[in-house]
Amino acid sequence: MTKHSIVSRDGTRIAYDQLGAGGPPVILVLGAFNARPTGAPLAAALAGSHTVINYDRRGRGDSGDTLPYAVERELDDLDALIGAAGGAAAVLGFSSGAALALAAAARGLAITHLALYDLPLSLEPPPATAGHAAEVAALVDAGRRGDAVEYFQRRVVGLPEPVVAQLRTAPFRAALAAMAHTLVYDLTIIGDGRVPLDRAGEVRAPTLAITGAASPPFMREAAAALAGAVPDGRALVLEGAGHDLVPELLAPVLERFFERR
Repeated sequence: MTKHSIVSRDGTRIAYDQLGAGGPPVILVLGAFNARPTGAPLAAALAGSHTVINYDRRGRGDSGDTLPYAVERELDDLDALIGAAGGAAAVLGFSSGAALALAAAARGLAITHLALYDLPLSLEPPPATAGHAAEVAALVDAGRRGDAVEYFQRRVVGLPEPVVAQLRTAPFRAALAAMAHTLVYDLTIIGDGRVPLDRAGEVRAPTLAITGAASPPFMREAAAALAGAVPDGRALVLEGAGHDLVPELLAPVLERFFERR
Protein backbone atom coordinates (compact mmCIF):
# COMPACT_ATOMS: atom_id res chain seq x y z
CA MET A 1 0.00 0.00 0.00
CA THR A 2 1.24 3.46 -0.93
CA LYS A 3 -0.03 6.71 0.60
CA HIS A 4 -0.70 9.60 -1.77
CA SER A 5 -2.56 12.87 -2.02
CA ILE A 6 -3.87 15.08 -4.78
CA VAL A 7 -4.97 18.71 -4.79
CA SER A 8 -8.55 19.28 -5.91
CA ARG A 9 -9.71 22.20 -8.03
CA ASP A 10 -10.40 24.41 -5.00
CA GLY A 11 -7.00 23.71 -3.46
CA THR A 12 -8.16 21.08 -0.97
CA ARG A 13 -5.73 18.24 -0.43
CA ILE A 14 -7.34 14.81 -0.69
CA ALA A 15 -5.51 11.86 0.89
CA TYR A 16 -5.69 8.35 -0.52
CA ASP A 17 -4.12 4.93 -0.35
CA GLN A 18 -3.24 3.04 -3.51
CA LEU A 19 -3.17 -0.77 -3.46
CA GLY A 20 -2.28 -3.23 -6.20
CA ALA A 21 -0.12 -2.71 -9.21
CA GLY A 22 -0.90 -2.78 -12.87
CA GLY A 23 -4.58 -3.77 -12.83
CA PRO A 24 -7.41 -1.52 -14.06
CA PRO A 25 -8.10 1.32 -11.60
CA VAL A 26 -11.01 1.23 -9.16
CA ILE A 27 -11.94 4.08 -6.81
CA LEU A 28 -13.91 3.49 -3.60
CA VAL A 29 -16.32 6.29 -2.64
CA LEU A 30 -17.46 5.71 0.93
CA GLY A 31 -20.44 6.91 2.94
CA ALA A 32 -21.35 8.63 6.18
CA PHE A 33 -19.00 8.07 9.16
CA ASN A 34 -16.56 6.35 6.78
CA ALA A 35 -12.88 7.10 6.24
CA ARG A 36 -10.16 4.98 4.64
CA PRO A 37 -10.14 2.28 7.35
CA THR A 38 -13.73 1.39 6.40
CA GLY A 39 -12.77 0.68 2.81
CA ALA A 40 -9.37 -0.91 3.53
CA PRO A 41 -10.50 -4.58 3.72
CA LEU A 42 -12.44 -4.35 0.43
CA ALA A 43 -9.56 -2.46 -1.20
CA ALA A 44 -7.19 -5.24 -0.18
CA ALA A 45 -9.56 -7.88 -1.56
CA LEU A 46 -9.70 -6.14 -4.94
CA ALA A 47 -5.99 -5.30 -5.13
CA GLY A 48 -5.01 -8.66 -6.59
CA SER A 49 -6.67 -7.82 -9.89
CA HIS A 50 -7.04 -4.02 -9.77
CA THR A 51 -5.23 -0.87 -8.74
CA VAL A 52 -7.47 0.40 -5.97
CA ILE A 53 -7.74 3.98 -4.76
CA ASN A 54 -9.26 4.22 -1.27
CA TYR A 55 -9.59 7.85 -0.22
CA ASP A 56 -10.73 10.07 2.60
CA ARG A 57 -13.55 12.24 1.39
CA ARG A 58 -13.06 15.92 2.22
CA GLY A 59 -13.42 16.88 5.85
CA ARG A 60 -12.52 13.46 7.24
CA GLY A 61 -9.40 11.42 7.94
CA ASP A 62 -6.25 12.97 6.47
CA SER A 63 -8.03 15.00 3.80
CA GLY A 64 -8.48 18.74 4.03
CA ASP A 65 -11.64 20.77 3.66
CA THR A 66 -12.67 24.09 2.19
CA LEU A 67 -15.85 25.97 3.06
CA PRO A 68 -18.53 26.58 2.04
CA TYR A 69 -19.39 22.98 1.25
CA ALA A 70 -20.85 22.16 -2.15
CA VAL A 71 -21.51 18.82 -3.80
CA GLU A 72 -19.67 20.10 -6.88
CA ARG A 73 -16.47 20.30 -4.81
CA GLU A 74 -16.76 16.61 -3.96
CA LEU A 75 -17.36 15.81 -7.63
CA ASP A 76 -14.19 17.76 -8.40
CA ASP A 77 -12.33 15.64 -5.80
CA LEU A 78 -13.42 12.45 -7.53
CA ASP A 79 -12.54 13.89 -10.92
CA ALA A 80 -9.02 14.68 -9.65
CA LEU A 81 -8.64 11.13 -8.35
CA ILE A 82 -9.76 9.75 -11.72
CA GLY A 83 -7.07 11.91 -13.28
CA ALA A 84 -4.49 10.51 -10.86
CA ALA A 85 -5.63 7.00 -11.81
CA GLY A 86 -4.82 7.63 -15.47
CA GLY A 87 -7.85 9.52 -16.76
CA ALA A 88 -10.58 6.88 -16.38
CA ALA A 89 -11.56 4.45 -13.61
CA ALA A 90 -14.24 2.13 -12.34
CA VAL A 91 -16.04 3.45 -9.27
CA LEU A 92 -17.74 1.75 -6.35
CA GLY A 93 -19.98 4.00 -4.29
CA PHE A 94 -21.24 2.85 -0.89
CA SER A 95 -24.30 4.32 0.86
CA SER A 96 -24.25 8.14 0.54
CA GLY A 97 -21.01 7.65 -1.41
CA ALA A 98 -23.16 5.78 -3.94
CA ALA A 99 -25.32 8.88 -4.33
CA LEU A 100 -22.15 10.92 -4.90
CA ALA A 101 -20.82 8.40 -7.43
CA LEU A 102 -24.15 8.42 -9.27
CA ALA A 103 -24.05 12.23 -9.47
CA ALA A 104 -20.48 12.02 -10.81
CA ALA A 105 -21.51 9.59 -13.54
CA ALA A 106 -24.48 11.77 -14.49
CA ARG A 107 -22.13 14.77 -14.70
CA GLY A 108 -20.02 12.87 -17.22
CA LEU A 109 -16.88 12.01 -15.26
CA ALA A 110 -14.71 9.38 -16.95
CA ILE A 111 -16.17 6.39 -15.12
CA THR A 112 -15.74 3.08 -16.96
CA HIS A 113 -17.97 1.00 -14.66
CA LEU A 114 -20.32 2.28 -11.95
CA ALA A 115 -21.14 -0.01 -9.02
CA LEU A 116 -23.51 1.30 -6.35
CA TYR A 117 -23.92 -0.54 -3.06
CA ASP A 118 -26.93 0.27 -0.87
CA LEU A 119 -27.80 3.60 -2.48
CA PRO A 120 -29.74 5.26 0.37
CA LEU A 121 -32.39 6.86 -1.83
CA SER A 122 -36.00 5.86 -2.35
CA LEU A 123 -38.85 6.23 -4.79
CA GLU A 124 -41.05 7.92 -2.19
CA PRO A 125 -38.89 9.45 0.58
CA PRO A 126 -40.43 10.68 3.84
CA PRO A 127 -41.28 14.39 3.78
CA ALA A 128 -38.84 15.26 6.61
CA THR A 129 -35.76 14.15 4.66
CA ALA A 130 -34.82 17.56 3.29
CA GLY A 131 -34.69 19.18 6.76
CA HIS A 132 -32.12 16.84 8.30
CA ALA A 133 -29.08 18.69 6.95
CA ALA A 134 -30.12 21.95 8.63
CA GLU A 135 -30.82 20.20 11.95
CA VAL A 136 -27.43 18.45 11.99
CA ALA A 137 -25.64 21.65 10.94
CA ALA A 138 -27.24 23.56 13.83
CA LEU A 139 -26.09 20.95 16.33
CA VAL A 140 -22.53 20.95 14.96
CA ASP A 141 -22.41 24.76 14.96
CA ALA A 142 -23.49 24.72 18.62
CA GLY A 143 -20.60 22.40 19.47
CA ARG A 144 -22.98 19.49 20.14
CA ARG A 145 -21.22 16.93 17.96
CA GLY A 146 -22.37 13.96 20.00
CA ASP A 147 -25.97 15.10 19.66
CA ALA A 148 -25.45 15.49 15.91
CA VAL A 149 -24.21 11.90 15.73
CA GLU A 150 -27.24 10.67 17.65
CA TYR A 151 -29.65 12.74 15.57
CA PHE A 152 -28.26 11.09 12.44
CA GLN A 153 -28.39 7.62 13.99
CA ARG A 154 -31.91 8.11 15.28
CA ARG A 155 -33.67 10.24 12.66
CA VAL A 156 -31.79 9.39 9.45
CA VAL A 157 -30.59 5.80 9.92
CA GLY A 158 -33.55 4.85 12.11
CA LEU A 159 -31.66 3.06 14.88
CA PRO A 160 -33.79 2.14 17.91
CA GLU A 161 -33.23 4.24 21.03
CA PRO A 162 -31.57 1.39 23.00
CA VAL A 163 -29.02 0.95 20.23
CA VAL A 164 -28.32 4.70 20.10
CA ALA A 165 -27.76 4.66 23.87
CA GLN A 166 -25.47 1.63 23.64
CA LEU A 167 -23.35 3.29 20.95
CA ARG A 168 -22.56 6.22 23.26
CA THR A 169 -19.92 4.08 24.95
CA ALA A 170 -18.60 2.38 21.80
CA PRO A 171 -14.81 2.69 21.33
CA PHE A 172 -15.33 4.40 17.96
CA ARG A 173 -17.70 7.05 19.33
CA ALA A 174 -14.98 9.74 19.39
CA ALA A 175 -14.21 9.08 15.72
CA LEU A 176 -17.89 9.48 14.83
CA ALA A 177 -18.07 12.79 16.68
CA ALA A 178 -14.94 14.02 14.88
CA MET A 179 -16.71 13.45 11.56
CA ALA A 180 -20.06 14.91 12.65
CA HIS A 181 -19.71 17.98 10.44
CA THR A 182 -19.41 15.76 7.35
CA LEU A 183 -22.88 14.35 8.04
CA VAL A 184 -24.12 17.67 6.67
CA TYR A 185 -22.20 16.89 3.48
CA ASP A 186 -23.77 13.44 3.16
CA LEU A 187 -27.23 14.82 3.80
CA THR A 188 -26.67 17.55 1.23
CA ILE A 189 -25.73 14.91 -1.33
CA ILE A 190 -28.85 12.90 -0.51
CA GLY A 191 -31.01 16.00 -0.84
CA ASP A 192 -34.72 15.20 -0.76
CA GLY A 193 -33.94 11.48 -0.59
CA ARG A 194 -35.45 10.68 -3.97
CA VAL A 195 -33.56 8.50 -6.48
CA PRO A 196 -32.82 10.82 -9.47
CA LEU A 197 -34.52 8.82 -12.21
CA ASP A 198 -34.80 12.00 -14.28
CA ARG A 199 -31.00 12.11 -14.62
CA ALA A 200 -30.43 8.39 -14.94
CA GLY A 201 -30.41 8.60 -18.73
CA GLU A 202 -27.27 10.74 -18.55
CA VAL A 203 -25.24 7.87 -17.04
CA ARG A 204 -23.16 6.31 -19.80
CA ALA A 205 -21.16 3.80 -17.76
CA PRO A 206 -22.41 0.23 -17.31
CA THR A 207 -24.12 0.35 -13.92
CA LEU A 208 -24.64 -2.33 -11.29
CA ALA A 209 -27.00 -1.34 -8.46
CA ILE A 210 -26.37 -3.77 -5.59
CA THR A 211 -28.33 -4.06 -2.37
CA GLY A 212 -27.83 -6.40 0.54
CA ALA A 213 -30.61 -8.93 1.09
CA ALA A 214 -30.81 -7.72 4.70
CA SER A 215 -30.73 -4.02 3.75
CA PRO A 216 -33.92 -1.92 3.94
CA PRO A 217 -36.51 -2.84 1.27
CA PHE A 218 -36.70 0.73 -0.06
CA MET A 219 -33.09 0.39 -1.23
CA ARG A 220 -33.95 -2.67 -3.31
CA GLU A 221 -36.90 -0.91 -4.89
CA ALA A 222 -34.78 2.13 -5.74
CA ALA A 223 -31.95 -0.01 -7.13
CA ALA A 224 -34.34 -1.88 -9.42
CA ALA A 225 -35.89 1.36 -10.67
CA LEU A 226 -32.49 2.95 -11.25
CA ALA A 227 -31.18 -0.11 -13.10
CA GLY A 228 -34.16 0.11 -15.41
CA ALA A 229 -33.65 3.83 -16.03
CA VAL A 230 -29.95 3.97 -16.92
CA PRO A 231 -29.05 2.97 -20.51
CA ASP A 232 -26.92 -0.02 -19.39
CA GLY A 233 -27.97 -1.06 -15.91
CA ARG A 234 -28.90 -4.05 -13.83
CA ALA A 235 -29.76 -4.65 -10.21
CA LEU A 236 -28.46 -7.35 -7.90
CA VAL A 237 -29.55 -8.42 -4.42
CA LEU A 238 -26.54 -9.78 -2.55
CA GLU A 239 -27.56 -12.72 -0.38
CA GLY A 240 -26.18 -12.79 3.14
CA ALA A 241 -25.30 -9.09 3.06
CA GLY A 242 -26.58 -6.08 4.96
CA HIS A 243 -25.51 -2.44 5.08
CA ASP A 244 -21.80 -3.21 5.45
CA LEU A 245 -18.86 -3.72 3.11
CA VAL A 246 -18.11 -7.44 3.46
CA PRO A 247 -15.20 -8.25 1.12
CA GLU A 248 -15.93 -11.98 0.96
CA LEU A 249 -19.40 -11.26 -0.42
CA LEU A 250 -18.84 -8.09 -2.41
CA ALA A 251 -15.39 -8.48 -4.00
CA PRO A 252 -16.24 -11.46 -6.29
CA VAL A 253 -19.32 -9.63 -7.60
CA LEU A 254 -17.35 -6.45 -8.25
CA GLU A 255 -14.48 -8.26 -9.96
CA ARG A 256 -16.86 -9.93 -12.41
CA PHE A 257 -18.62 -6.64 -13.10
CA PHE A 258 -15.44 -4.60 -13.53
CA GLU A 259 -14.11 -7.16 -16.00
CA ARG A 260 -17.14 -6.67 -18.22
CA ARG A 261 -16.35 -5.00 -21.53
